[in-house]
Amino acid sequence: MSVPPETYDAIILGAGGAGLMCAAVAGLRGRRVLVIDHADQPGKKILISGGGRCNFTNLHAASDRYLSANPHFAKSALGRYAPQDFIALVEAHGIAWHEKTLGQLFCDGSARQIVAMLLDECDRGDVTIRCGAGFDAIEHADARFTVPHGRHVAQAPALVIATGGPSIPKMGATGIAYDIARRFGLKVVEPRPALVPLTLGGEGALFTSLSGVASDVVARAGKAAFREAALFTHRGLSGPAILQISSYWRHGEPIGIDFAPDQPAGWLRQAKRMRPRAGLRSALGGTLPDRLAEALAERLGLVGELANLSDRALEAAERRLADWRFVPDGTEGFAKAEVTVGGIATAGLSSQTMAARAVPGLYAIGEAVDVTGWLGGYNFQWAWASGWAAAQAL
Repeated sequence: MSVPPETYDAIILGAGGAGLMCAAVAGLRGRRVLVIDHADQPGKKILISGGGRCNFTNLHAASDRYLSANPHFAKSALGRYAPQDFIALVEAHGIAWHEKTLGQLFCDGSARQIVAMLLDECDRGDVTIRCGAGFDAIEHADARFTVPHGRHVAQAPALVIATGGPSIPKMGATGIAYDIARRFGLKVVEPRPALVPLTLGGEGALFTSLSGVASDVVARAGKAAFREAALFTHRGLSGPAILQISSYWRHGEPIGIDFAPDQPAGWLRQAKRMRPRAGLRSALGGTLPDRLAEALAERLGLVGELANLSDRALEAAERRLADWRFVPDGTEGFAKAEVTVGGIATAGLSSQTMAARAVPGLYAIGEAVDVTGWLGGYNFQWAWASGWAAAQAL
């Protein structure tokens, strides 16, 4: 005996940030909404974000801080649902927050407050949420989507793909969004790990002995540059500056590290005049952590007192310290990636509504789409903004 289908105005696949935001807004607009997720509880990735305090947005969110094959795609949604809009929602729920560096906003308490807020908004909108329910055989006929899940079958004229990307698979993340997209003829930009530590082999592996050492640097890949901390690990490089640059790095390319971003031209020659009896390691020690100063001095190969080193040799050392080249042999993969670069191609979507141009009623939002933000709350803002944009059209 077949189960009679339940009817809704919209079915949202995925109970993460984008899916819950879309469901809440659509529900409060009077739409009958169902959210389905194979995970055992909603918002699992939100709960582990920001060290458990959820870096829920960034004051500087703008389209130029996102990667996409179409760099203009995110402008519409981000422009219509800004960080201040989400802050207003957070404050309406009495959630205390604070700003850290670079416009990053965190809960004073716990990321659980953000999940509870979204669930409360969904409850106000009379949204049905079913977790622990897998969905496989999605059908589309007669302008309706049919989604069997568990012991239920749901039908709706609108289907929203909000299942995220494959980053952090231990949280249950998969690439199912891409499978669904391809099923309906949407193209997918090759997904790759982003905001992820880089691994070093060959000569670079010598630096793994510095595991645990961190330093303020400027990291570069191509035309992108970020100034924050870099951290040496037992496998390579991590820390905010490296996570940021990893989104721009391509396999086989070098990254450049400026280990002395605050030093003016000629600083080592000045050190030679001021402390001629000092060695290079000592000169670097005033700028860098001791273990890093020792390792870099050793690799530069300039031994003896500064007084005995030529200005030309010191200038060459300065140049190398300002653009020390590493060629990573890879990344730590989706297991350690915070997000995914690539995803459902924006060329097949409306930037206004997130709707698929060739499939009426189909939408894609959040990390599933080829829009990836910088580290520091940008990806959550894209989740809120893209979810809000799609909800306006449901």
